[in-house]
Amino acid sequence: MSPDVREEASAVHLPPLYPILYEPLIREALREDLGRAGDLTSDAILPVHLQATAEVVSRAAGRLAGLEVALSAFRLLDPAIEIEPSASDGQDVEAGTVLATVRGSARSILSAERTALNILGRLCGIATATRDMQALVAPHGAHIVCTRKTTPGLRALEKYAVRCGGGQNHRFGLDDAVLIKDNHVAIAGGIRPAIERARRHVGHLVKIEIEVDSLDQLREALDLKADVVLLDNMSVETLKEAAKMAKGRAITEASGGINPKTAAGIAATGVDLLSMGWLTHSAPSLDVALDVE
Repeated sequence: MSPDVREEASAVHLPPLYPILYEPLIREALREDLGRAGDLTSDAILPVHLQATAEVVSRAAGRLAGLEVALSAFRLLDPAIEIEPSASDGQDVEAGTVLATVRGSARSILSAERTALNILGRLCGIATATRDMQALVAPHGAHIVCTRKTTPGLRALEKYAVRCGGGQNHRFGLDDAVLIKDNHVAIAGGIRPAIERARRHVGHLVKIEIEVDSLDQLREALDLKADVVLLDNMSVETLKEAAKMAKGRAITEASGGINPKTAAGIAATGVDLLSMGWLTHSAPSLDVALDVE
């Protein structure tokens, strides 16, 4: 598939994140890098009034995510810096693409460089991995979803990157849905008491999902009208049967052992969702750089 066709077919258009969601994170990252004495190297070498122009460039092809978030590092460090984006989140870019041009104090540009590139590379890597996985399962009508296996403090950004890649978000935290895992079931004394207690406790807008690892457990969960069933580490053959059993009764989510080699086969079983913690805890960062003119 050519880059133009791929972009037209799979580009994602999302509303930008509110700055209030990410500026505290970027400020903290800048403080972490500047430490107690600031940028010793740039302050020693570069005259205070020296101006520079630099380009943020993608060194590899991938899906863009977090550009405005990353560029805010320059703006927060020095409000006088001028920034001109030339690409947008959800867009596929080729190696060598100029993503933005930054103009202003040379000291400020170099001092914010690493913070900006760390964030951008991380989020683009997640978006690219999600895009590629979604392309594998889309022909079967399935969707890729992420999990809570995120970098502490970066969950909102990493889940945004998943959306930029064409994936969907699972719950954001412990407070927006019920997910009854195997340990909950064990301590509660079974699937029935776990689901019944959850239903008595939560409001009518809260979905209830439960993890099952056998068809017998699935049958019980369906009889108890669980909204979503997480089919954990089931074989392809078992997933096919589980999808048939749950069709029209509950949303099915396959989990465990999902990777680029297995995703299409799992999606072909008829499950609705494939959840992957790997997207946010192990996806490789996209190679991005800052080139000074």
